[in-house]
Amino acid sequence: MQALEVLKAILYFSIFKHPITKKEVIDFSTTDNHQDLDQQLEYLSQEGVIYKLDDYYASNNDLSLVERRLKGYEMAKKIMPKAKRVARLIAKFPYIESVSLSGALSKGYFDKDGDIDFFIITKPNKLWIARTLLILYKKIVLLNSRKYFCVNYFITSDHLRIPEQNRFTATELVTLVPLYGKDVFINFVKENQWAYDFFPNKTIVDCSQIKDTKKYLFSRIIQTVCNTTIGRFLEDTFRKMTLKKWTTKFKDLKKEDFDIAMKSTKNTSKHHPQNFQKTVIDRLDKNYEEIINKFHLETLEQHA
Repeated sequence: MQALEVLKAILYFSIFKHPITKKEVIDFSTTDNHQDLDQQLEYLSQEGVIYKLDDYYASNNDLSLVERRLKGYEMAKKIMPKAKRVARLIAKFPYIESVSLSGALSKGYFDKDGDIDFFIITKPNKLWIARTLLILYKKIVLLNSRKYFCVNYFITSDHLRIPEQNRFTATELVTLVPLYGKDVFINFVKENQWAYDFFPNKTIVDCSQIKDTKKYLFSRIIQTVCNTTIGRFLEDTFRKMTLKKWTTKFKDLKKEDFDIAMKSTKNTSKHHPQNFQKTVIDRLDKNYEEIINKFHLETLEQHA
């Protein structure tokens, strides 16, 4: 059993103030020996490296974190029907092939400051048309409110493999809640089996409940019009316009950070100006190293 893999799982979710259960420790580590897991959790708890809070584990000795999680779980259950309705609406837009919940809600948590995040797969060569229509809907109909309509990550169905392969992206991928577009999502999971190398104990999502839906009439009309040279022109124009806007607006981002956080290719659109992926990974590495040094866990690390 890799003791420090257990530690990393707990430290990772502690960044989000999200204590995790023993089952989740197993899911987000590589252990295949539950008896050894119990021993390592007991050892780390006795040494004060981690804390057992009721049925949860965290890196901070703060029972209010459990109360926060339980409250967030109840709010997530209440907001889920609305999230599913919004997902159905998104799925009816032109060129949308698959819609999944991502972010905190996909992990069973929601609070008053939260957003409903969606991970969207579009038809090839139509990503920017699909995205622009959804953004226009958000700006005009929803008055630019993103709380229940956060559409910040798009890929196309002919480029399903996620290139950034790390603990953050793996966690996001294996916790997606797919709602629409069964066949496309199944192919997405097949193309990203690397995520389950990070978390071999995590059960692959049940795709049997994923639905399909018919497009709106306006969607079918738009698709008919855009399946021509007009569509090719609009696709290229929308991408260039968006990229120009983002380049100006987020000029303080380093190029290497911009290329990941604000990726704007023909096959991918990300709008993560805070570059949360890098922030979380850097913080995890920093916290991990500090704990290794503070508690003199170098010997364990060598055997991990």
